[in-house]
Amino acid sequence: MQKQSDKAVLGILISIAALVLFDLMGLIIKHLSPRYSAAELSAYRNLFGLLPSLIALWMTASWRQGTRSLRIRQWKLAALRGLSVTFAQLMFYLSLGIMAFATATTISYTTALFTTALAVPILGERVGWVRWLAVAIGFVGVILILRPGSDVFTWALLLPVGASFLYAFSGVTARLIDTEVPTPLFNLHSSAFAAVGSFCLALAVGGFSPIASVEDLAFIVLMGMFGGSAVLCLVVAYRMTEPSNLAPFSYFGIPIAFALGWLFFDEAPVDDLWPGAVLIAMGGLMIVYRERRARRPLQRPETRT
Repeated sequence: MQKQSDKAVLGILISIAALVLFDLMGLIIKHLSPRYSAAELSAYRNLFGLLPSLIALWMTASWRQGTRSLRIRQWKLAALRGLSVTFAQLMFYLSLGIMAFATATTISYTTALFTTALAVPILGERVGWVRWLAVAIGFVGVILILRPGSDVFTWALLLPVGASFLYAFSGVTARLIDTEVPTPLFNLHSSAFAAVGSFCLALAVGGFSPIASVEDLAFIVLMGMFGGSAVLCLVVAYRMTEPSNLAPFSYFGIPIAFALGWLFFDEAPVDDLWPGAVLIAMGGLMIVYRERRARRPLQRPETRT
């Protein structure tokens, strides 16, 4: 039992490391946004992020010990998820370039709320009143941050909301994958389609700007590696412990994003985020709590890995 507990703790630490890597990727995107479009940055992120995706697949024992085939039956579903990620990245990267880093990142945490709502039409799940209340609380938090009708509201604030919706769609449809297909293999296909889609989108909206310096090139490579490595960390973490053990810690990303935005860009949007950020986190944690209570009677005494 102690061994399973140690794995859970390590999985949590790895998932927090993933949050830091995602935020570091976001910092680089915000830094590069004045010189490169969001579509360009999305294309570069997907290109250099393929390597960690390949590493995640190679780390999957069932794939290495099997046929090692890269073919999947549900390639159309992978393409749809890749397309949704393409536009989600475009909207989120645009938001990073035009608003405070912590504000864009905090709004993006509505993904858990959208995931609950989308599970009804896509997966046919029954959502009880507790989870609907959690969704409502989270969206009240979003409204408090957006402040529609006020002088501070701009339509650009809806960009991270749209990105969260599409990220949630990608996450929910992942549960439609054939059970025998390793998750990293399906994610590799989705990432490849996202890379193709983002390159096509970048070409359609103006093409690629010349990379201004070796420093910018280094940042671009780091951006892709940070993003891809974050996904790799999440794959490892979810294989070490139950997702319900990791989910509460995902909201550590909000204070991390606030601290990084203050440190690197001298941003401290306390008035903009209070109390909306608290309600978003509260709504997400209510969903996590409800899921854990619902699953507890069905779980075995041992913790699965």
